[in-house]
Amino acid sequence: MKAHILATTAAAALLAACSTTPGGEMDPLADADVENTVTIPEGTGYFAADSTLPFLAPDFTKISEDDYIPAFEQGMAIQKAEVEAIKANPEAPTFENTIVALEKSGRMLGRVARVFFNLTGTNTTPGLDAINKEISPKLTAHGDSIRLDPVLFARVKAVYDSRASMTMTPEDATLLENTYEGMVQAGALLTDEQREQVKSINSQLSTLTTEFGQLARNAMSEQPVIFDSREQLAGLSDADIRSAADFATELGHEGKYAIALQNTTQQPLIPAMDDREARQKLFEASYHRADGTTDIDTRLLIARIAELRAEKAELFGKPDWASYTMWDRMAEKPETALAFMEQMVPALAATQRREAAMLNEAIAADGGDYEVKPWDWYRYANRIKAEQYDLDEDAVMEYFVLDRVLEDGVFFMAEKLYGLTFERRTDIPVYHPDVWVYTVFDRDGSELGLFYFDPFQRPSKRGGAWMSNFVDQSYLWDTKPVIYNVLNIPKAPEGEPQLVSFDWVNTTFHEFGHALHGFFADQRYESLSGTATARDFVEYPSQVHEMWMTWPEVLQNYAFHYETGEPIPTEMVEKIQAASKFNQGYDFGEVVEAALLDMKWAALSKEEAAALDTPEKVSAFERQSLEELGLEIDLVPPRYRSTYFNHIFSSPEGYSAGYYSYLWTQMLDHDSRNWFRENGGLSIEAGQHYRDTVLSRGGTQDYFEMYQTFAGRKPDVRYMLEALGLVAGDETGEGTASDGKLPETAVE
Repeated sequence: MKAHILATTAAAALLAACSTTPGGEMDPLADADVENTVTIPEGTGYFAADSTLPFLAPDFTKISEDDYIPAFEQGMAIQKAEVEAIKANPEAPTFENTIVALEKSGRMLGRVARVFFNLTGTNTTPGLDAINKEISPKLTAHGDSIRLDPVLFARVKAVYDSRASMTMTPEDATLLENTYEGMVQAGALLTDEQREQVKSINSQLSTLTTEFGQLARNAMSEQPVIFDSREQLAGLSDADIRSAADFATELGHEGKYAIALQNTTQQPLIPAMDDREARQKLFEASYHRADGTTDIDTRLLIARIAELRAEKAELFGKPDWASYTMWDRMAEKPETALAFMEQMVPALAATQRREAAMLNEAIAADGGDYEVKPWDWYRYANRIKAEQYDLDEDAVMEYFVLDRVLEDGVFFMAEKLYGLTFERRTDIPVYHPDVWVYTVFDRDGSELGLFYFDPFQRPSKRGGAWMSNFVDQSYLWDTKPVIYNVLNIPKAPEGEPQLVSFDWVNTTFHEFGHALHGFFADQRYESLSGTATARDFVEYPSQVHEMWMTWPEVLQNYAFHYETGEPIPTEMVEKIQAASKFNQGYDFGEVVEAALLDMKWAALSKEEAAALDTPEKVSAFERQSLEELGLEIDLVPPRYRSTYFNHIFSSPEGYSAGYYSYLWTQMLDHDSRNWFRENGGLSIEAGQHYRDTVLSRGGTQDYFEMYQTFAGRKPDVRYMLEALGLVAGDETGEGTASDGKLPETAVE
């Protein structure tokens, strides 16, 4: 997932706003009382100027926690003065003196925000957390002061209204449209009273979502599961047990064993644990995170966030948050996203029931006198997979050593597909000793950018995996991208090989797909550059690049046994691919459930959200929402429960009413895989076409048009359903495949 930090130029900030209704008839330009000259303050400290390191990379040796508050305050003051200068310009509003001037504002604020929010996600401290709580509402208020300024909007509107007579590049036209629509969506056409209400709501949301993110992280990183004996961990590898013992000792539980929770509801160590009570203990600790089972409870926080979002939507004349916030998405409307997901539910429910019956048979054959529960599911699913496909997950893992996965797998793919090469660097300061840095060279040998790789789990890092930029590509500033990928791979004990699971290999390819989207950016304006795309499009290029991890030519270059050096056997690869359709009732089901749960929260009215005024009512709402889906939620819980659903509750907007994007883009992904298979596979020609039509386009083009330029047709959902082994059918799961048609509203 791409990290989303504060929009740091005025124009970029506008893109983060949402939909509105007209206000009064006053002419702000005629009534404006502004000085004709405005003095722009000079910044001081590290962030006052661009870094002197290659590619303007941040110099972490020169940055301390004491730098952030002054830098944020100066950055906001400078950008505010820059905006005042735009308003005070006595010349008539033009694209250059208004729209481009907005785009150019906020450089110092951008520098500090990119570094600060990287650290709060990857290597935070109590000091950084305190700064985050203090500064987040101030940043929100600052953004609102720009987005909702009536004099500034009057200038923007004047340019927008004259666009038909202007000569602009397509990128210029997109920037103008986004700037105008972003301000309108922020509330520029509301009344003065309504705008003040929006500002208040935004400030509250900033504070509450920051608090949620910190509590959800604490519920994961500060509440590990303690086991009293080694016997409870029987089935885990010796290395995992040693790690658990060492972790417990670090926490002051000498002689015991501690397992840190990971981001999702399911936990990766559960399937290997022989002790069913231990499996249940680990699962329930994860499942009940932040729901009041311990001293952390986010339920009322969630309800208040939902209420404020619904209240904001109401101000804009929208029935709910989803209708309000989806204005700039590829799908555009909640109905489109819901129809897309709901067409999968009957086949998915049948698959869940069919797979559960198989698991119950396996439990009975094993002598068990119980029916499958979530903490049993993967243990027996893996056993069936091993029997049907003769696939040993631990044996598979022995062929994936982290540095080879990255350098001989991911980088090799990028070389064969795009002509890129990479050079490891040790002269660039990093924010943690575990971070690796590479210079990326383009096909012609020129420097393309700088890549940071931060692979390992640690308590100071939030869960999951993501990509973001320290520096964005922009011809306006002549900057090249500085990009980082963050993962959460459990670190091997010192002296042991760093093996990674098949899933983490997949994630490594995925996140580098995001990085390629950023490296191939070819835009003049930062706010349209690289991954600055719609929420339900940005995951698509990253997902496509997952296909190359098992592409024979790539796999044969990096997958070697860590002890023998033997290449991964062809038959093992075939089994992996055959097994990929197995267990979709859980693997796909937990994502669909999370996406539909997200939409339930986003569909609440202000009154409905306000009625969730006790923690128990919040829990009941979540339960009812999940039951209404028609899926087997007691067997397959959502990938994230509401109480730790960071994607939708840890930032004012984030992935709220947008978690469906992972499914929507999966549809685009599988359709694109079919295109690659039919058009040369892993070849420079195919890669160049994809780079030219998708990866280099940023947010400068209509997404359906972009996709059709690439593929020569509209996307087809059939390829995704086939890849997942899902068919529409009756209770037995028998039936016919989908016709592959998207809801009509999705292809207009």
